[in-house]
Amino acid sequence: MFSHVMIGTNNLEKAKAFYDALLGTLGVPPGMVDRHRVFWRTKTGTFAVTLPINGQAATFANGGTLGFACESPEQVDAWHAAGCAHGGTSCEEPPGVREGAAGRLHLAYLRDLDGNKICALYRYPRA
Repeated sequence: MFSHVMIGTNNLEKAKAFYDALLGTLGVPPGMVDRHRVFWRTKTGTFAVTLPINGQAATFANGGTLGFACESPEQVDAWHAAGCAHGGTSCEEPPGVREGAAGRLHLAYLRDLDGNKICALYRYPRA
């Protein structure tokens, strides 16, 4: 459905270091810098951060969350640990299992260096 997702940052260098570490836990190679943006490309899509083109400060989306798919609960936990170790802030509940209408999920939430809410998600197979 999506070709790419791009969010704003106020510090491209710090954002690249943060997301290189975070996405590295998911097997994503380091991002490629292109002028005022950084792109992380995979077979399933592209994630990017950018300095705002209009020259204004980047702000986060109130109520917005960007989710990253994981292959295991351990990968979710490694993602969360890498994010915290590189300046992210844990938010919502601690990483772990949540059950609801969407089934059984292993989730972890962070705020990145610019305040964007991001999530790692592993969906357990239905029994």
